[in-house]
Amino acid sequence: MSTSPLSDDLSLRRPVPRPAEGVWPGLKDPGENRLRMSVARGLMRAAVRRMPMRLIWPDGTVEGGGGPTSPAIRLIRPEACFTRLGRSGLIGFGEGWMVGDWHSDDLVGVLQCFSENIEELVPRPLRKMRGFYDRGQPREEDAGDASASQENVHRHYDLSNDLFQLFLDESMMYSAAWFSGPIGEDGQHTESLTAAQHRKVDGVLDLAGVRDCSRVLEIGTGWGEAAIRAAKRGARVTTLTLSVEQAELARSRAEAAGVSDRITIDVRDYRDAVGEYDSVISLEMIEAVGAAYWPEYFRTVDRLLAPGGRFGLQSITMPHHRLRATKSSYTWIHKYIFPGGIIPSVEAIEATLARHTTMHIDDRRSIGPDYAETLHRWRDTFLAREGEVRDLGFDEIFVRMWDFYLAYSEAGFATRYLDDWQFGMTRA
Repeated sequence: MSTSPLSDDLSLRRPVPRPAEGVWPGLKDPGENRLRMSVARGLMRAAVRRMPMRLIWPDGTVEGGGGPTSPAIRLIRPEACFTRLGRSGLIGFGEGWMVGDWHSDDLVGVLQCFSENIEELVPRPLRKMRGFYDRGQPREEDAGDASASQENVHRHYDLSNDLFQLFLDESMMYSAAWFSGPIGEDGQHTESLTAAQHRKVDGVLDLAGVRDCSRVLEIGTGWGEAAIRAAKRGARVTTLTLSVEQAELARSRAEAAGVSDRITIDVRDYRDAVGEYDSVISLEMIEAVGAAYWPEYFRTVDRLLAPGGRFGLQSITMPHHRLRATKSSYTWIHKYIFPGGIIPSVEAIEATLARHTTMHIDDRRSIGPDYAETLHRWRDTFLAREGEVRDLGFDEIFVRMWDFYLAYSEAGFATRYLDDWQFGMTRA
């Protein structure tokens, strides 16, 4: 998900995730609740009968609606698995994978089955009781101020630049690529991931009208590729990030690309941005903003755009009815991968623009299916380099956690439960 040198060896500064160091407190002990375990087991058995998948018990018993080649959940420790599921719902299901309570040789296929049947996994009466068992996102992960936002960013993006360099391509882009051209026998595009990532970035730059002498603001630096490509067009770029580690590597990459004189990289919250810009760009950063702060995010862009300016936004999206049903939920992704995050819907973006800004969308494209392929490539590379991940100090639970995260995300885009849009916006 490159070969650039690291300017900061995080392994010398921060302990890596190891159960012995208390990073996974209580994870290996599922607790005991016979009633919840029995209910969860019944719900799971009923669900797999309705889906083209199989549930394989330790004694070899198989049940479910799938055939011999269908995705299968192989139960290793059934009682622990169902106790977690009964206690914590889908968070417990993911935790069961992390510690090895269950396994699958086709993890993406299993998660696709769940994604395609998400509306029916829990019986309607229990769905109406969501508020009683879903505790909601922790207050300390609310992105309402810069310190909370920075801590949320720190927990994911500051894991280790080395880790991301292991599975990202040389562009170091950590967002959906945009593929083109022929598809090979394996069902994947023959085009390189780097070429597809460059097309994606250029698409956002085009939607934002970036050209020679443009004054560009980027919200969310990543590792600098979008800023570098904007600078190569002759633009002057100010790019904002809350990740110190990302900023340092982005500066090194900008210097190596010969455009550091046209790029200013600031470790600063977007709400503190000043100046006037012809173009603003932001690639898959809005997902970390928080629904309560979408108005402020778009008002900030509106305030910073010069007359006639344009905003190029790339955003993951979900269906609006799913957003309404889950916007207060606390999920496995929140707990282990992206604290404080929430994915908007297209309708939510349009409504926020209409109510709080002078901007509107005048161009758009969906590249959601290409995100499934992007994630597939990232996961293949991550697993192929698993030994190197461990050499960085990350343990078995971390490796299985990231395997689940990448597979979970691929399944979401493959089934179109999730989408990814590029928007071009202008002022009315």
